[in-house]
Amino acid sequence: MKVYLAGEIHSDWRAEVAAGCEGLDVVFTGPVTDHAASDDCGVAIMGAEADKFWNDHKGAKLNAIRTRRDLAAADVVVVRFGDKYKQWNAAFDAGQAAAMGKSLIVMHGAEHQHALKEVDAAALAVVERPEQVAQILRYVLEGRLPA
Repeated sequence: MKVYLAGEIHSDWRAEVAAGCEGLDVVFTGPVTDHAASDDCGVAIMGAEADKFWNDHKGAKLNAIRTRRDLAAADVVVVRFGDKYKQWNAAFDAGQAAAMGKSLIVMHGAEHQHALKEVDAAALAVVERPEQVAQILRYVLEGRLPA
């Protein structure tokens, strides 16, 4: 199973999901989680920009190549909304996944419940913790409930 892990990059939630899926036939992909590399990939490869808008524009387009490829190849898309920052990119990834008809799992705390109600409505599962994502993937692949 191919699983794309989208969203928040400021915690180790991806490693927690992967650890909970040990022994399963799962391949994880996701965005570049090195924030500086992700922000500056466009200008590092295609040349500097005087205006920050164009700096961000170049980076966003290069990152979109990776995101589009990995979303298209995914069987399941997990989108994590963290506690800090406004994560518009996570909402965008969730919308793209829903539009592609991907099986969508959304993860966030109770404090985002109202703000993400439309995203949650598009998801097949809404959880709060990485271990719940791992349990869902294990159930889907093996039909086993958590011990």
